[in-house]
Amino acid sequence: MSPRQYNLGKRTAQIEQSRRQVLDAARELLGEADNYTGFTLDAVAKRADVARATVYYQFKSKTGLLEAVCDDLGAEGGLSELVKAFTDPEPLSALEEFIACFARFWQADRPAMRRLRALAALDADVHAVISARDERRREGLTVLAGRFAAGGQPLHDTDRRVRILLALTSFETFDTMAGAEADLLDVVPVITGIAATVLEAKA
Repeated sequence: MSPRQYNLGKRTAQIEQSRRQVLDAARELLGEADNYTGFTLDAVAKRADVARATVYYQFKSKTGLLEAVCDDLGAEGGLSELVKAFTDPEPLSALEEFIACFARFWQADRPAMRRLRALAALDADVHAVISARDERRREGLTVLAGRFAAGGQPLHDTDRRVRILLALTSFETFDTMAGAEADLLDVVPVITGIAATVLEAKA
C-alpha cells in the first residue's frame, strides 16, 4: 500500500469516526428529557467533542443532521425490511409486516424518537424532517390499502382510511399502547387487528 493510499484510508476512518460521534451525541441530546431548546449544532458538537465546523462539514445544516439521525435510526430499526411488505402477495400479511417493521423502527431508540416527535411541534427544522418521513409512511400505506377491495371493487373513502392507518402506525400510538416498559412489538397484533377493521379485512 502506498503512503497516499494509507493516508486516505486513515482520513476516511477518522471522518467516519467523527460522524459516528456526532450522530451518537445528537441521539443522546434528543433523548434527554429536560431541555427542549438544547438541541443545537453547537450543543451537538460540544457533546461529540468535535469542532462546530466538523458538524457543518459532515452534515451541512441542522436539517441535514436530523436527516442523518433519522437515517441512522432507520438502519438500526431495520426499515430496509419494508420491502417485504410490498413484495408479500397477501394484503393482510403485507400490512402486518409493514406495521411490525415500524414497530421495530420506533423501538430502535424510544427516548430519541419521543423527543424528535415532540420537537416537531416546536421546531420548524424538526417539523420539516418528520413531516417528510411521515409522508413517505402515508404513501406506503396508500399502496397497501389499495390492495384491499370490497366485492372486487376498490374501497370507498380510501383517503380517510389511510389517515386512520397513519395515526395507528405512528410512534405516538405505539408508545402509548405499549406503555413505558413494554416492547413495541407486543402491540403489533392489536394495531394490525384495528387496521384490518379499518380496511374491512379479516385479521
